[in-house]
Formats: sequence, C-alpha cells, structure tokens
Amino acid sequence: MASVSPRHIVALLLILSVAMGAHPALAQQSETRIALVIGNASYPDAEAPLRDPVNNARALADELRRSGFEVDVGENLTKEAMRAAFDRFYGKIKPGSTALMFFSGYGIQSDRQTYIIPVNAQIWTEADVRRDGYSLDLVLGEMNKKGAAVKIAILDASRRNPYERRFRAVAGGLAPASVPKSTVVMYAAAPGAVARDGDRPVFVDELLKAMRAPGKIEEAFNRTMVGVSRATQGEQIPWFSSSLVEDFSFATAGRTTPDPAPPSVEAEKNLPTARPDPDAAVRLAYQSAESAGTKKAWEDFVQKYPSGRYAELARQKLAALAPASDPATPVDDPAIKELDKKIALNRSDGAAYYKRGQLYAQHGDFSRAVKDFDEVIRLNPKDVEGLNNRCWARAMIGELQPALKDCDAALELRPRYLDALDSRGFVNLKLGQPKNAIADYDAALRINPKHPSAL
Repeated sequence: MASVSPRHIVALLLILSVAMGAHPALAQQSETRIALVIGNASYPDAEAPLRDPVNNARALADELRRSGFEVDVGENLTKEAMRAAFDRFYGKIKPGSTALMFFSGYGIQSDRQTYIIPVNAQIWTEADVRRDGYSLDLVLGEMNKKGAAVKIAILDASRRNPYERRFRAVAGGLAPASVPKSTVVMYAAAPGAVARDGDRPVFVDELLKAMRAPGKIEEAFNRTMVGVSRATQGEQIPWFSSSLVEDFSFATAGRTTPDPAPPSVEAEKNLPTARPDPDAAVRLAYQSAESAGTKKAWEDFVQKYPSGRYAELARQKLAALAPASDPATPVDDPAIKELDKKIALNRSDGAAYYKRGQLYAQHGDFSRAVKDFDEVIRLNPKDVEGLNNRCWARAMIGELQPALKDCDAALELRPRYLDALDSRGFVNLKLGQPKNAIADYDAALRINPKHPSAL
C-alpha cells in the first residue's frame, strides 16, 4: 500500500474545505425565488369588472411571500404596464433561480398559443389577439433563456371573454402550453374548456390550500385539481403539464438536493422499488371519461375503479345523466320502414340516415336518432345539420359534453348558424350555465329577433 505524505493530506483537506464552502453558496443561489403576479379585472369591453382577479392576485402574492418568493404584484395592467412588469421580472431572474408567473383575467388562444390580455386591449379580429396579448409560450421561453432552473406559470384565465364573439362563434378556452425543460404550467380549466361561473374563486382557493401542505409541486397541483373537481361536482377540472427535472415544493425552504454521497451497492439493494403513483393513472382515466362525457364511459370508469374519490365523482356524473331511451321494439312508423329499406340497399345514403334520425327524434327515440346522425357525420364530417341534430339529440339523453362539442363544431363550420346557437343554448341550460345559454340565445336573436325558441 502506497504511503500518503502529510503535504498531500493538507492539500486534500484544502480542496475539500473549498468544495464544502462553495456548496452552501450554490444552494443559496438555487433558492432565489422570483414571482410576477397579475390580476386584471377592469376590462372596458366587458359588461362589468371581473369579481375575482385582483383578490386572487393579492391572496396568491401573500402566500408566495410566505414561501420565500420576492413578489411583484400588478393590478389592472395596460399593455404598456404589462410590458414594463415583464421586463422587471425578466431582469430579476438569475441562473439557477425559480421563476413563477401568475395571471388572473382574460385569456384567449390563437394559432395554438395562449395569450393573456391587458385591460386596454383593442381586439376585434384574431390578429389583434397576437398584437395586444402576451404569448405564454414566449414568456416561458424568456424565463428559460434567463437561466431559471424551475419555471412555473399558473393561469386563472379560462373564462368566456367579451372579445371572441367578435371574430369566432365558439370560445376556444386556452391552448396547451409548449413547456421548456424543467417547467410546470397549470390552468384553472383544461385546454379548450371554459371555467364555471361560481360564487367564489374555487380554483385559487383550492390552490392556496394545496400550496400550504407539504409535498412536491406536482402533488400540490394534483390536490388542487381534485379539490376544484369536488367543489364544482366535476364541472371544472384544472389541468397541468410538467417537465420538471428537479424537485420543488412551495411549503419548504426550497428544492430538495441530492445526498452528498451515493448509497453503497448494499444499501441500494435495500431501497424500496419505486412504484408509479396509482392516483395518476386514475386521474388520467377520469379525464378521459370526462372528455368522452357518455354514460358508457362513466360506467366503464366505475367498473375499473369502483372505490376512491374519483369513483365518487364518476357516480355523481352517472346520476346526472338521463337514462338513454333505446326501446327494444322499433318505432311503428311506415316512413321509418321505407327508410330502413333504402338504407339496406345503400349504406352510403346520408340523406336517408338524416331523415330517419329526425323521425326517431320526433318519436322520442333519441338513442336511435344519435346513431343515425353518427352515420350522417361519418359520411360527411362537415355536415352542419347532422352535427346540430346530433347535438340536440345527445342533450336529450344527457350526453351533454359530447353535445356541446357537436354544436361547437357546427358553429365553427357555419358561425351564423341560428339553429346550432339555439341548440347550444339548450345544452348550456342543461349544464347549469345560464349565462352561457343567454349569450347563445342573444346571438341567435341578433340573427332573427323573432326566433321563438331562442326567445
């Protein structure tokens, strides 16, 4: 065995002391936390100021300060003020720091990007969204370019807004974010969905509770999602996307760091095997059933996951759905029998399917009506009458989310389609969204002020 001289030992100790002394400095740098919090409520183009954004921003700013963030708060910011706020925010981000941006107000998606809207935006066309709004993707990109080790964006902006009706018939919600490495983004509602109107700011209330509990940020956002879903009986489910490569927690002094030395081989043998979080799989299955919105989708979910918090929510969804009418005996109508013969001779006769679907609906057999309209749309996916009729028939059997998608699709193809606006108003009423229903009926009445159903 080779001997080690005292000189070598002293040199080694000096190296170790320098390395150990440098470690706290690196840890301190990585714990720098910067946040920009914006609450925009007073939009002149809206009928009234939004009730929650300013209070949401103040409450979240207080919580972030308790979590060690240096917070800049902006309220009712114009385009110019938002630019100045973002410039200050970017200027504070240092390599290795944590950077968080929160926005509560109106958001619009355009060209597959989400834009947050300043209070003085002048939006009449889709191009105006990109001119006056701030792209979330660009904000995240700038945070990444400044060297933030953890990038967080939280948007309470999934609202129906006063702008989109000017240039599109369907409110698009927010677009999925393009997240750089080590980024987590959360929306108050899933991409493409609009958050419910309620008596209290459910999303931010649940988020604040989740932030105060121990655990990683993904766990906090999961708790937020479950809390909002329960509070709204499944009507609103937040969404988040994460590409984090480091652990981060709101409730601790900072991100966790690895142990200074790896465990020995023997110790590794005794470590428990990592298992996937079972709740994550259930959550994804629940979101899939929510997206489908059908009775069968919820029945399949409950059969696969018969217990737990998501099973309880799924059973509530099932209870809310009206039983599908699908009588065992066919409707005794000579006109339907003639159409049966025509369809038997030509399975591509879309007009025959459409007429038979209408007759089934008139007889109250909405399940068979939906099947015929399925064939109409299979033969021509852009058949707006077929989409509108399937929307209405689905609403009658309680398939409300698929019905809403059909009406939205019809209005995307024909923005001034009065019947589809009327049908969507009916769906929104059944969804418990009277304000949205009134907006649809108003739009229908602008086309025909004497339309009896809309009135």
